[in-house]
Amino acid sequence: MTRRVRAKNLFETLLILFSLIGLIACNGDSSYKSKTQAPADKGMKAPVKMDTLSGKVAETMNSAGYTYILLDKEGEKIWVAVPEMQVSMGGEVVLTHGIEMANFTSTTLNRTFEKIIFSAGPVSGKDESVGKNVKMPPGDLPMEMMKAPASGGMGVSTPIDDVKVEKATGQDAYTIAEIYEKKSSLCNNKVIVRGKVVKVLSKIMGKNWIHLQDGTGDEEKGNYDLVVTSQEMSSVGDVITVTGTLYTDKDFGAGYKYNVIVEEASFNK
Repeated sequence: MTRRVRAKNLFETLLILFSLIGLIACNGDSSYKSKTQAPADKGMKAPVKMDTLSGKVAETMNSAGYTYILLDKEGEKIWVAVPEMQVSMGGEVVLTHGIEMANFTSTTLNRTFEKIIFSAGPVSGKDESVGKNVKMPPGDLPMEMMKAPASGGMGVSTPIDDVKVEKATGQDAYTIAEIYEKKSSLCNNKVIVRGKVVKVLSKIMGKNWIHLQDGTGDEEKGNYDLVVTSQEMSSVGDVITVTGTLYTDKDFGAGYKYNVIVEEASFNK
């Protein structure tokens, strides 16, 4: 294998680690909604919990140390990705439950899967938690995801900007510094915050990730930059008023944990 190919596979494997969704919110709960429940975020596929994934192997391929399997269970087909393993066409397999993602692209296969479930592999007979020991296959995420994490934030180094934005109005309005200061009492509650968009990551895990600053807080304390997720989109330089639900200690895996994050947000200019 050439040095270029090895580097590409290593890079893609590192990138996919940031797709792992832990969903650990205020009380540190890492449980997942049942497949029969509605997704928490409109427009995206929610992580699903299953006892097992089973069926016949209708199609399979290996790439960069991973095995992609098209499972056929009584005519219902779904793609599953696992660490590389031996499977036979037409054979029966039983895999651990996993995490479902929509529109996932594998660059090594040059293919986008409309829906795919990431599994830790064959059932071992133990009751394993969703997401535990799941090794995710490579996909396309922005280069920004590889940078050193800012305080609480998605692996993106976001420098403090020269910003001065007037505080939003209303009963649930706060500055960014106030949100960090009062995060424990505000957890799981609606908040309104006004700020300048300083960075945007689009279509990551079914959401858009917006970094806001309003001139409050400071770099030493790391309370100057607020991450907001939404189905809506904004542009760097926009000054927007955000309404959403605040969560604390939310873990997306691979060491990327938000002390504070606002989700399910809507925007007004």
